[in-house]
Amino acid sequence: MKLAIKFVLHLIFVLVLTIGTQIGGLVYLVSIFVRNFVLKKNLLKLNKRFLFIIIYILTYLFFSFIIVPPVAKSLGRTPLPVFSNENIKPLNIMTCVLNRHYVTPKLKESIINSAEEFNGLHPNSVVSYLDANFPFFDGFPLAPHLSHNDGKKLDLAFFYKDQNKKELNNSAPSLIGYGVFEEPKAEEYNMPKNCEEKGFWQYGIIERFVPQWNKDKMIFDLQRTKDLIHILSKNKSISKIFIEPHLKTRMKLNNEKIRFHGCRAVRHDDHIHLQIN
Repeated sequence: MKLAIKFVLHLIFVLVLTIGTQIGGLVYLVSIFVRNFVLKKNLLKLNKRFLFIIIYILTYLFFSFIIVPPVAKSLGRTPLPVFSNENIKPLNIMTCVLNRHYVTPKLKESIINSAEEFNGLHPNSVVSYLDANFPFFDGFPLAPHLSHNDGKKLDLAFFYKDQNKKELNNSAPSLIGYGVFEEPKAEEYNMPKNCEEKGFWQYGIIERFVPQWNKDKMIFDLQRTKDLIHILSKNKSISKIFIEPHLKTRMKLNNEKIRFHGCRAVRHDDHIHLQIN
C-alpha cells in the first residue's frame, strides 16, 4: 500500500512539473536517480529530502540554461533575450526560469526589430515580455493559455507611469504582468461585462488571484502602449494583435490586425497578445 501511494505521489509531481515547466517532470526523475546514486556511494551526508531539493534545483538549472536552448534551436525554437538586449526584457525572470520564453526565430526577429524601432521613438523605454511558449513540441499547452503552443505567440506588458506621471520601465501593477485590468470607462463598451453575462465565467477570473495593491499606484501609459501596438501592427510578420475593444477604441487604433480575441479566452486589458502565421 505504501509503495502504491509513493508511486502515485511521484506521478503527481512529474505531471505537475511537466505541465508547469515542460522539462520539470523529466528533471524530477533524473534527480531521483542522482540522489539515489549519491546516497548509495555515500558521497554527501545530508538529509535525504534536503539533498534531493539541492540536486533538483541544480539539475533543473543545468537543463534549462545549458541543455534546452541548443536542443530547442535544432527543433525550431529559440529563447527570447534575457539580459542581452536593452530594448526587450522579461517582466519577471521566472518566465525564463520556467522555460516560458521560447518562440520561433521568425517571431524573435520580429519582436526584436519592433522593440528597436520603439526605442528609437521612446529612448530608454523597455519592451517587457510575458508568456511566450515552451521550448518543445507543437500542441504542448502552456497553461493557462489556449493558444501558446506552437512558438508563434507572445504576450507583452502594457506601459505604466507612477503617480507623479514619471514613465516606468520593466514594471507592471502585478508581478506576473497579468490580472490587474485597465477597466472600461463609463462611456466605453464593456466587453468583460458582456462576456461574463453570457456565462463565460473564466473571462476575468485571474483578477481574483492576483493582488491589486498597485492598481491605483500605476497609471496606464496610453501613448507608449499605443505607439508599441502601432509599430507591431506595421510589422509584416505579425498577423494578429489582441487587446480589449475598449482599449482599441481609446487608443484610436484602426489596423485590421488588432482585434477582439473572443469570450472563450480571458481579458486582454492587462497585456498585448501578438502572433505570427
